[in-house]
Amino acid sequence: MRFTQLAFLISVCALTSVAQTGFSIDSLDKTVNPCTNFYQFACGTWLKSNPVPSDQAVWGRFSELAERNRNTLRDILETSVAKKTGRSAVEARIGDYYEACLDEKGIEARGLTPIKPMLNRIAALKDRKQFTDELIRLHPAGIGVMFSVSSGQDLKKADEVTAQLDQGGTGLPEKDYYFKDDAKSVEIRKAYVAHVAKVFQLMGDSAEVAAKKADTVMRMETAIAKGHLDVVARRDPNKLYHRITQKEVAALAPSIDWPRYLAAMGANQPTLNVAVTEALQAVEGQIKQASIDDWKTYLTWHVIRAGSALLPKAYNEESFNFFGRVLTGQKEQRARWKRCVSFVDGDLGEALGRKYVEMTFGQQGKERTLAMVHALEQALQCDIEKLDWMTPETKKKALEKLHAIANKIGFPEQWRDYSKLVISASDASGNSLRANQFEFRRQMAKIGQPVDKKEWLMSPPTVNAYYDPQNNNINFPAGILQPPFYDNKLDDAVNFGGIGAVIGHELTHGFDDEGGKFDAKGNLENWWTEKDLKEFEKRTQCVAKQYGGYTAVDDLKLNGELTLGENVADNGGLRIAYMALMDTLAKKTQPKVDGFTPEQRLFLGWGQVWCENQRPEIARMRAQTDPHSMAEWRVNGTVSNMPEFWKAFGCTEGQTMMRGANACRVW
Repeated sequence: MRFTQLAFLISVCALTSVAQTGFSIDSLDKTVNPCTNFYQFACGTWLKSNPVPSDQAVWGRFSELAERNRNTLRDILETSVAKKTGRSAVEARIGDYYEACLDEKGIEARGLTPIKPMLNRIAALKDRKQFTDELIRLHPAGIGVMFSVSSGQDLKKADEVTAQLDQGGTGLPEKDYYFKDDAKSVEIRKAYVAHVAKVFQLMGDSAEVAAKKADTVMRMETAIAKGHLDVVARRDPNKLYHRITQKEVAALAPSIDWPRYLAAMGANQPTLNVAVTEALQAVEGQIKQASIDDWKTYLTWHVIRAGSALLPKAYNEESFNFFGRVLTGQKEQRARWKRCVSFVDGDLGEALGRKYVEMTFGQQGKERTLAMVHALEQALQCDIEKLDWMTPETKKKALEKLHAIANKIGFPEQWRDYSKLVISASDASGNSLRANQFEFRRQMAKIGQPVDKKEWLMSPPTVNAYYDPQNNNINFPAGILQPPFYDNKLDDAVNFGGIGAVIGHELTHGFDDEGGKFDAKGNLENWWTEKDLKEFEKRTQCVAKQYGGYTAVDDLKLNGELTLGENVADNGGLRIAYMALMDTLAKKTQPKVDGFTPEQRLFLGWGQVWCENQRPEIARMRAQTDPHSMAEWRVNGTVSNMPEFWKAFGCTEGQTMMRGANACRVW
């Protein structure tokens, strides 16, 4: 299920996608001076030895671990399929979903039958009054036409769950894809139109008719996108808060029967949050301007687009041709079993994750991680207390927030109940649609209920972590608590440079330019004095300018404003990991290992978790849409700001990794 809440989850990595499984001195390129290019020094040999596989767009240490986890999940699923008798309810559900997904012959035989009812209803539309009925049917099924609807915590009353409307209804990754006029953007738009046309041809239209329909889709999506906020603007939660009455919502888009729609969605509240009011106005403009036939074309396209992964091979491959090859540079699709593992994880994540945790993660792993979390929290407290640019008044609020952060490690305390979700071993597309509907109803049922602070928004096998500012908690799935991030066979220094810096990263998100807008209770509320806020913004702008000067690919620079929060978190996270390590080592002596001091090994541990090769196509897409900087700059940008690094490796003025007086520091 690809359900999106209006939540400001701030993660360590954008990718959830092998012989070597962890930190290794053999990955170094010792021909490079660490003070000239530390990323190349830490990763150079690994980079040469690990080209991007043909079924990937990016290959890095996150990818390696995700691949290992995927193989573990495959074993779980194949065992569940083979068992057949005596299976638990969880085994039966995940096994049947996986079996149906692998049944390519059955999927071919059914053709478009699973989505025919939706297509037939759209074809029968006669007037705009029926649009509300279509929204009521399509949105719960995961078909994101016109706009999106969800539940979520009220930004200014974090203990309240409210209905939320947001922008949606477009097929390209982000608003700017529709409007940038550089040659590459124009090329991508042409490829998108060609892709849409090919899909309509697969459905039986002539080349001429399909081309006209593709132009219609692009024209309507472009008009809708005009009302959207771009990715940088969406980083400011203040721009996404407009709690208004149903009457005011109706004034934005009067062509939709809002009382009926909201009641059907389970969102019939007197007031709700409309994240981007202009988005609804843009939709209203198209409802009035575009013909019924144009709307049929648009709606049909989005039904096909949403379901293509589990439709016959021709549709699946055509979808990959654009969204895989063109946008990311991936050379070939991942093996069917890999895709099916991902689909089970997406739709039944806590059922599959429950089995994963039983095999890979125990109470001991949770306790070791918690001990490191507490060490990092203590280091951040010390850092805040010693800041020379923050007044006591704001420090008090910052420490109050830090002490209120909750820690969630490994897996949920209570597993999600999927018993009402019907799964068939012979209906892949139907399973996906029913899973979408199940998750949609589960989310919308939260409206008006107490906030469940124990809920997880990532499945246990996920190789990632996140900070949730509205719940003020940090979350570390079991999937990331393995080498190269944490290895109990290695010294403290490497582990503090790996998972320690990741923990520090997530803690620092509570105090970056986005998370820092929320108070200890998760409310969008300013807790800074005017003077301190100005000092904070001065320091964050130093970071934005620094990273905005780095090249992403070709002549495209990183967007320093888009990546600001993640860069602040990287810099703060590594610094407090260093502080925590120094505190740990103060209690015991530790000699050099492999010729490196503990301080050096901490930085090497940090560098090696980011070893990564990527294709230029996805580098371009990530530069436009991803709030994380490229791996090289996450490493070099961070260490070049740290006097601790300069001292550890004996860097001198003028060397690239020593920014000296130009170094940026927030936390």
